Amino acid sequence: MIYFVVGLAGVIGSLLRYYLGLSIHSWWITSFPLATLMINYLGSFILGWFNERITQSYSVPEWLRLGFGTGLIGSFTTFSTFSVETMTLMNQGLWEMAFVYVLLSMVGGLLFAYFGFRVAYFQLRKSKEGMETA
Repeated sequence: MIYFVVGLAGVIGSLLRYYLGLSIHSWWITSFPLATLMINYLGSFILGWFNERITQSYSVPEWLRLGFGTGLIGSFTTFSTFSVETMTLMNQGLWEMAFVYVLLSMVGGLLFAYFGFRVAYFQLRKSKEGMETA
């Protein structure tokens, strides 16, 4: 069952990524790969939040945790696209843009994952305080 859920969630995540990528590309006209950067930021935030908030608040079955994290978010974000887009920028002689992209991707991805954890932490703390006052 886990394989089926991870696979199905992977299909959904890749379709979401494709749709969001098309949407961003419809108005973003420069060489900088903003779509991949934004998708990876969003995925980092959501996975950080999910791992802290949901798994701490609820007894999440393994099939659901893996389906969401590995399947949906794993196929929504992508390191391979990031790598190819970086090489493309470098092959086009856009070394500065490639460097900025790598820097923004690494630092931004970590920051967004951290923000996801922090949001979840404050939500958990607030819900615990609410239970203590009730």
